[in-house]
Amino acid sequence: EVLLTESGGGSVQAGGSLRLSCAVSGYTSSMYSMGWFRQAPGKEREGIAAIDSDGSTSYGYSVKGRFTISHDSAKNTLFLQMHSLKPEDTAVYYCAAAPGIIGPSIVPPDYNYWGQGTQVTVSS
Repeated sequence: EVLLTESGGGSVQAGGSLRLSCAVSGYTSSMYSMGWFRQAPGKEREGIAAIDSDGSTSYGYSVKGRFTISHDSAKNTLFLQMHSLKPEDTAVYYCAAAPGIIGPSIVPPDYNYWGQGTQVTVSS
């Protein structure tokens, strides 16, 4: 069974930083494309960062230059380092995995497996 478990969410003031983690079990995460997505109330799920099995990355326009996605193969864990957080970054953040994708896609329908989400709240 593929299982993704996010952690590291919380509340922070604007300009602060957080690091999200996604523990992976049931497969070797380095063989998949993996991504971070977020969904704010009343909005569609948004792809914000992805990394593929070759280590190539892509970012959504709204987070480029502020967020960094990385992967620790030894720990089978995906990370999202977030800096310069803004109130508009407030959302539930999800990690996801997609076997067989070529390239770091940030398109939600490309992903098969999803975590339960972790809340990030940024206050002004």
